[in-house]
Amino acid sequence: MKENETRQVVNTGDGSDTVFHPLTGEHYHSTFGAVTESMHIFIHHGYHDLPDGIDPLHILEIGFGTGLNALLTFVEAEKQHRSIVYEALEPFPLPQKVISHLNYPGILTGENLRDVFQHLHACPSGTKEQISPRFSLLKIAEKLEEATFPLHRYHLVYFDAFSPNVQPELWQPVVFQKIFAAMKEGGLLLTYCAKGTVSRGLKEAGFTVEKLPGPPGKRHILRGQV
Repeated sequence: MKENETRQVVNTGDGSDTVFHPLTGEHYHSTFGAVTESMHIFIHHGYHDLPDGIDPLHILEIGFGTGLNALLTFVEAEKQHRSIVYEALEPFPLPQKVISHLNYPGILTGENLRDVFQHLHACPSGTKEQISPRFSLLKIAEKLEEATFPLHRYHLVYFDAFSPNVQPELWQPVVFQKIFAAMKEGGLLLTYCAKGTVSRGLKEAGFTVEKLPGPPGKRHILRGQV
């Protein structure tokens, strides 16, 4: 992404913002509601469906993007006084001029969320940072197809890359196999994409796959379990 390529902040149906990516022609989140979508897929069907006793909870996000999924996870973890070890793959971070216009800290409930949101984005890649006493973040500035992950590390994976239509290389069975090997037994992978090819790729990698009801504007999502 060149600096002169304009990524536009767009307000979505639930009042929360997303960003339009001009080179892919896609938005980072659903235009029906960015927060609604992320809460439904990654928090309700991912974070909340893991046992409460897992502490710390190791999470891998594929596509840090706007930081919304990380912020929502932070808010939920603070409510539960739960420790989170959060790792996020993002080779093409958003520029500060875009981040500064996103309205998530103003519409979510929690203390000092504006400072937390800025800290999430300000963290340099390759360095584990403590966002709070219970929440750490490690950003990984590698492309998914080139990244390597430790074996049996993650309880939860947020697979939030751009769609197979524009980044098909990220949705191949070999990629899912790499992620499967990096997950703990019983771990969950969530993605908004419910295409048959994605479901088959997850199954080929070893996941048990469920098709779940989607958020507004989307019929189904997929959840894979190790």
